[in-house]
Amino acid sequence: MRIDIKLAELKQVYFLGIGGIGMSAIARWFLQNGFPVAGYDKTESPLTKTLVEEGMDIHYTDDVAMIPSICLENPAACLFIYTPAIPTDHIEKNYLINAGITLWKRSQILGWMTEQIPTLAVAGTHGKTTTSSLLTHLLVQAHKNVTAFLGGITQNYGTNFIPNKGQENIVSVVEADEYDRSFLTLHPQAAVVTSTDADHLDIYGAAEQVLESFQLFVDQIQPGGFFIQKEGLTLTGPAGSQTYGIEKGDYQAQNIRIENHRMVFDLQYPGGKITDIPMRIPGFHNIENALAAAALAMFHGLSPDEVKAGIASFKGVKRRFEYHLETEEHVMIDDYAHHPTEISACLRSVKALYPNEKLVAVFQPHLFSRTRDFLEEFGESLALADQIYLLDIYPARELPIPGIDSNLLLKKIPSEKKEVISKTALIEQMRLEKPKLLVTMGAGDIDLLLNDLKMAVTS
Repeated sequence: MRIDIKLAELKQVYFLGIGGIGMSAIARWFLQNGFPVAGYDKTESPLTKTLVEEGMDIHYTDDVAMIPSICLENPAACLFIYTPAIPTDHIEKNYLINAGITLWKRSQILGWMTEQIPTLAVAGTHGKTTTSSLLTHLLVQAHKNVTAFLGGITQNYGTNFIPNKGQENIVSVVEADEYDRSFLTLHPQAAVVTSTDADHLDIYGAAEQVLESFQLFVDQIQPGGFFIQKEGLTLTGPAGSQTYGIEKGDYQAQNIRIENHRMVFDLQYPGGKITDIPMRIPGFHNIENALAAAALAMFHGLSPDEVKAGIASFKGVKRRFEYHLETEEHVMIDDYAHHPTEISACLRSVKALYPNEKLVAVFQPHLFSRTRDFLEEFGESLALADQIYLLDIYPARELPIPGIDSNLLLKKIPSEKKEVISKTALIEQMRLEKPKLLVTMGAGDIDLLLNDLKMAVTS
């Protein structure tokens, strides 16, 4: 269905699931462009509080009466946007559907917003938030007129949305989300795929369907466009497609070394080399992300010096290898890792940076289905820690699956020092243990424990 939005007639924009990281970026775009924004979300969060402070009207009760009156009285003057994470029995959503009102998916609106603008898209089951955020930072630092829709809160700018300045020479950066095949609404000028690991099998059913969906995304790159993928992936891109990787590919990271618990590397690219690039964000996986961002940035015209300066000044993304403590006595790192590949990348990088320290890790599994689908892989990746604490599974959009819980996952970890623990008991355990090197991981609400954990470790 073609989206035909007459902005001149639009009086209100209403979001179902406004607190989602992708939804809130789009909500910010409409607010920045002068449209009243309102929405529903299940729970209040630091992000929704910020959105309210910015001028949005948000409620947390699923009640038709809470929908702005203009949307009920004159639906034609309103734009209704929802996230697929909204449950099928949602009262407001079903009321709007039964009333014959058109609801648009977030991904459809994102496709509409970017269809007339040259778009640089970052896709992949891992790494897309950091890569797209770094790419955005490279462009902003090089004074390009960029508008960006990101899947995380950047440390440099404190937001997941970067507005363009004026209407001349705009380029958009989009985090292209594979969930629910959302990225198939995009037709980018250039794109990167960082990984195609099996994930979201509750949506896709099998790994083959995940790969097929990524190929369909790549097929939508505009004629004459640019495509780069991580070395080892098997997607077929347009003529001139390139690869990147550590010591392999068209864009290579070479001479990687650790200096003062930070990584430094050289970037070999077609036609030249950038030497001695310092990374403020650690991790071998983040070096790979930097390669991907650099390739798209150089495609858009950035110079080697601009790329080096941008990478060196990038502070990272909240909940992506984010330091909460970094002293001689304690290091505490939080990461959004919720897939076995991400957990392995996180823990391997921590061990490389702090090879002589005992690594204590806390993991909150995300989704019953993902835990079930990757039980063995989770066990192997979590075993990289010297000691592991498991919280209960965070259900998100799912109902429990009989027999699938953290105790089952615990049995799959081939380690002796492992334990399922409650949030309250975890805080007390950290107060007693006071580990020097602590890593927290998960995509649920584990981040709400960070302040208490920090106080427990240092008290």
